[in-house]
Amino acid sequence: MDMVSKNSMSSLLFLMALLLSCSSMNSAARYLEEYPELPKPELPPHPALLELPKPEIPPHAEVPELPKPELPELPHPEVPELPKPVLPEHPVVPELPKPEAELPHPAVPEEPKAELSPLPKVELPPLPKPEFHFPGPEAKP
Repeated sequence: MDMVSKNSMSSLLFLMALLLSCSSMNSAARYLEEYPELPKPELPPHPALLELPKPEIPPHAEVPELPKPELPELPHPEVPELPKPVLPEHPVVPELPKPEAELPHPAVPEEPKAELSPLPKVELPPLPKPEFHFPGPEAKP
């Protein structure tokens, strides 16, 4: 069987199972609607619980405080001094001379404005007035 037929077969089985479950739910609901509830059997009351005596707990024994251990003082370790690394000097950037006079801006030639010819005026014919035909009021007896 190819993949499509396997998928369609499983879909068909799923739909059939869904249909059967829906129909069984429908019949169960109909059964519950048609038959009245059965009377519940009366149960004897719960027996009373006996109160148990509380057990006596002995008081806590005192825990003696333990002496703090004395630790010997240790000398701080000496950190050896490391030689400072030799860094290369920053290169010196030469200062550029500033231009003393500003250069004049180049002149922009003016272009003549293009003149557009006036558009011809178009006259539209007048629109006809719409005619509405409403039915007259009906006479009420």
